Amino acid sequence: MKQVLSIGIFACMVLSCNHAPADFVWSGTYGTPFEYPAWKGEKISALAQIRLHGHHRKVSLEISDLECGNYSIPGGAATANFVEYVTGDVLDTTSYSQCGVRLPGQYDSLSVADLIDDAVTKDIMPDVFQPVWLSIRIPSDAVAGTYTGNLVIKSGTWRQVVPFSLEVADRILPPPSEWKFHLDLWQNPYSVARYHDVRLWSQEHFDLMRPVMKILADAGQKSVTATILDRPWNGQTFDAFGSMVTKIKNADGSWTYDYSVFDRWVEFMESVGIDSQINCYSMIPWALKFDYIDGSTGEKAYLEAEPGSTAYKAYWSPFISDFAGHLRDKGWFEKTMIAMDERPLESMVAALDVIRSAEPEFKVSLAGNFHEEIEKEIYDLCIPFSASYPEGVIERRRSEGKVTTYYTCCAEAYPNTFMASSPSEASWIAWRALAADCDGYLRWAYNSWTEDPVRDARFRQWAAGDCYLVYPEGRSSVRMERLAEGIQDCEKIRILSEEWHASGDEKKLSALKDVLAGFTFAELSNEGAEKAVIRAKCFLRDCVNSEKKD
Repeated sequence: MKQVLSIGIFACMVLSCNHAPADFVWSGTYGTPFEYPAWKGEKISALAQIRLHGHHRKVSLEISDLECGNYSIPGGAATANFVEYVTGDVLDTTSYSQCGVRLPGQYDSLSVADLIDDAVTKDIMPDVFQPVWLSIRIPSDAVAGTYTGNLVIKSGTWRQVVPFSLEVADRILPPPSEWKFHLDLWQNPYSVARYHDVRLWSQEHFDLMRPVMKILADAGQKSVTATILDRPWNGQTFDAFGSMVTKIKNADGSWTYDYSVFDRWVEFMESVGIDSQINCYSMIPWALKFDYIDGSTGEKAYLEAEPGSTAYKAYWSPFISDFAGHLRDKGWFEKTMIAMDERPLESMVAALDVIRSAEPEFKVSLAGNFHEEIEKEIYDLCIPFSASYPEGVIERRRSEGKVTTYYTCCAEAYPNTFMASSPSEASWIAWRALAADCDGYLRWAYNSWTEDPVRDARFRQWAAGDCYLVYPEGRSSVRMERLAEGIQDCEKIRILSEEWHASGDEKKLSALKDVLAGFTFAELSNEGAEKAVIRAKCFLRDCVNSEKKD
């Protein structure tokens, strides 16, 4: 059975009468568009629904300049896109965990309005609501005030003008590269090459990846996902990750390493704007098989070894030493992590022993359970949403300059970014990081696409949408945009709270504490994500409005 999932229609405002050739309904998260003041430098969005009373071909959308007295925001700073439906599936209401095998037909399917398309025109059938996503990037040098503009819907000689307005506050949001929120969504370059059927690491491959990774950079992504061995996750995605480093075991037992692919990938991501951290997966792959090239035959081979074994140390020790030297030569050593994902304590201890023996200054990253025994050795530590850090740990780690975050995965029916999730949950996730005093958020899959991601997000494991947040050719999703919206709001709160701490404004700090208290699993289970997000955005709005009165 296929169901249709709406994108959260709340108190909608119909902007045309029933006898007009079209109805236009603002059906964004907050009922009316741009209800909350935008900061300069911010990207704001709204969702709408178009219903045409006849069959219209080649319908197009245009946005006029936004005027505020003698000042304007050019229409080129705004986009209006049709939102397309993608097939997903329902969540498991028996176990409330979306992990494990999902057989074809096991769960009811959904049609979810998620893909923010880049098509210039679209044929729209009569009396069918067509979602539209409207985004405006406020210039950093915009003048504060109320701006008015028009969304123009056209088809041949027919057109409808929909007016809207937004308020730009006298506040500036820094560019994403300067945001403090530590976003870590894992990239999969191999999916891009497979989907477009291009040669891996060719110039065409990099060109196709650029718009995809630009969305990520604009959301404030901090980490580059790199792989230093073949299949670190044993092929759990449709497109398995390969190794970006070639390891050659020579006939005399010595090793030669080729970092050319790794270097190109990191340099490419730097050019996109993602350059704060490099997380290298992994010294502890899920299958414990370690790839190399046999120098005598030129053939690929695999070593099977347990962490802590003599063979394990012999494989990794020379690599860690050589890799550290290469990274220092490139100027990347300080920001590079040897990264592990959900590995047991015993394996982590063994890997850390090898790293410390070969290169004591190498930083380490772990996404997994909290282990008190090794916590102080982990520079970038991320624990599951269902867990919590012991009291005082985050504060101490922050004073030491370390990164401390949390993640969601298939284990949580909510909050999450599945196709079946409420889009508000994506914003809630960002706010939750702030409420838990974490530095940010991690998710395991940014673009590990399914076989046909623009049509069907269902996969052999995990609920649809678990594997990716964006689509090929640089097309974003409602889920991704709502996550970015939440991160922007967190940056605003960071800026404001720093000012309140500096000025000793205990009243506002207390009010903020009350707002953040609503971002708990208990409250989420009780009322859903939307109410807490709206309360938080209203708090931001009221803070800005109070500044105008002052």
